[in-house]
Amino acid sequence: MLLTLFIFIMHLPKYFIPASFSIAIIVIVYFLFNPAAVSLFPPCPFYFLTGFYCPGCGSQRAIHQLLHGNIFGAVGYNALLVLSLPVLFLSARMFILNIFKKENRKVDFLYKPQVPKIISGIVLLFWILRNIPVHPFTLLAPHN
Repeated sequence: MLLTLFIFIMHLPKYFIPASFSIAIIVIVYFLFNPAAVSLFPPCPFYFLTGFYCPGCGSQRAIHQLLHGNIFGAVGYNALLVLSLPVLFLSARMFILNIFKKENRKVDFLYKPQVPKIISGIVLLFWILRNIPVHPFTLLAPHN
């Protein structure tokens, strides 16, 4: 059993184990420490310099909320991050399956030529709308 596990681990790509370990550490830190209450996490440089929210503002607090099972709290900090998670998980799942099965399968709808333009448009629109100081757009800004 141990020999099989050792052989399996030795055939993983050399970056998979360090990357998995790094991700696990980051998840533990975001689970244990609330970015809204602890100064361990850096503030958004774009918000600090301009006073406007970038598309990523509130993501650290949203991740903390998601790790504690508070989906609505996470949406309040960064709705775009929460809405993009299914696609990110699907891509990560396919990536990991490709490593283990030594295949090169892709999530088909992500590899169409118009997808980068659509994603860029969504991010740009979210960026603009969350900075409009009028209801209902203020709901897109990260709340404290």
